[in-house]
Amino acid sequence: MSGFFITFEGPDGAGKTTQINKVAGKLRQLGKKVAVTREPGGTKLGEAIRNILLDPQQNNLCSEAEVLLYAAARAQHVVEVIKPALAEGKIVLCDRFLDSSIAYQGFGRKLNLDIIQTVNRYAVAGIKPDLTVLLDVPVTVGLQRIKSKGGLDRIESEKLVFHEQVRQGFYQLSRQEPDRFRVIDASRPVDVVSRQVWQVVAERLGDLQYEDDNHGGTG
Repeated sequence: MSGFFITFEGPDGAGKTTQINKVAGKLRQLGKKVAVTREPGGTKLGEAIRNILLDPQQNNLCSEAEVLLYAAARAQHVVEVIKPALAEGKIVLCDRFLDSSIAYQGFGRKLNLDIIQTVNRYAVAGIKPDLTVLLDVPVTVGLQRIKSKGGLDRIESEKLVFHEQVRQGFYQLSRQEPDRFRVIDASRPVDVVSRQVWQVVAERLGDLQYEDDNHGGTG
């Protein structure tokens, strides 16, 4: 495949969507072909599953079913969106991917990591991110950001200890694969985070020059 796959991960409220949109805009200004997508979601089936997974009323959903629903949405996403986009040479920017299942269901829910990885290896069909931008933010800061914008979904409503375990899970994953992960402090102002995210992306894609009106050229 000739495309490039970048995933954005992190605790809830880290600002992934904002940063993805900023990166996508810069890449498009440079004439790059870009696909922006998210998990769970990205497809009609995936969005339907997302509605189930994040619905606060689904309080009886067991953790094992949660794992399988995420994997099902991911399998459809890979086949319908990610693989075709990469085959077309696009830069794919994805809000969450396999690492989120490991962090949330493995470390957060304390489910068997081997089972989660086995199920998801089948779901991703060999697709792996070329770069993962881990936007890190203290749990209390991230949740406060979400609360200031509205209500919490089913996952966001979990206890603080759950979210702390998820954050530690992301840390552990980043230590296991330091070549793929780039960890960025997302508690800082959005523009500061954006500049660092772009530096990371530009470095990995190679020879990108984007003229920032406020801060000169970056690349």
